[in-house]
Amino acid sequence: MYAIVEMAGQQFKVAKDQKVYVHRLQTEEGKKVTFDKVLLLDDNGSVTVGAPVIDGAAVEAKVVKHLRGDKVLVFHKKRRKGYRKKNGHRQSLTEIIVESIVAKGAKKSAPAKAKTAAPKKEAPKAAAPKKEAAPKAAPVKKAPAKAKADDLKKIEGIGPKIASTLVAAGVATFADLAKTKPAKISEIIAEVRGNHVTDTWPAQAKLAAEGKWDELKKWQDELDGGKA
Repeated sequence: MYAIVEMAGQQFKVAKDQKVYVHRLQTEEGKKVTFDKVLLLDDNGSVTVGAPVIDGAAVEAKVVKHLRGDKVLVFHKKRRKGYRKKNGHRQSLTEIIVESIVAKGAKKSAPAKAKTAAPKKEAPKAAAPKKEAAPKAAPVKKAPAKAKADDLKKIEGIGPKIASTLVAAGVATFADLAKTKPAKISEIIAEVRGNHVTDTWPAQAKLAAEGKWDELKKWQDELDGGKA
């Protein structure tokens, strides 16, 4: 009776009381070891083939000793490169002796369970500090829009130079000019060359501010440089 069995990654044809050298096993010397990956059994001409292994079949053996195989030389060379490398290797082996071949009823060796570390308990997370609400920025007050300057040159007696001087002094609209006394206007334009009569300018500006253009035009036809 013989069997073809997988041992330590290799396939062997074994029979009872046969010595076999396999790749190094972790089993101590003198201990028994069972190989349950039996691929084929021949029991006095009755052949059983596994798919891929035979359920219940096993090969029981005893570890005799651990040893190292003969030294093997490994030589590397590259042509025309000047490369040569020589190494030696001795394979670690285990000598076992087959004690029995079981056709049925063998218990499969349970794979060693890796010890799983107990899950670490997570430390309770500290509550994140509450973010203080940022103080609300005070709303930016928009500067009041400046009134659009009127064309003061429409007043009889006011030219470009006088108009720009009045605007620079803060008298920019017909309404502003209507509220300004003639004496004050004279002070503002004192640096402008010429003889300026400001008596009628506030009255003209009032008509312009009220939109009475026809009345203003008729009056201006009668004026001479702003003088009645």
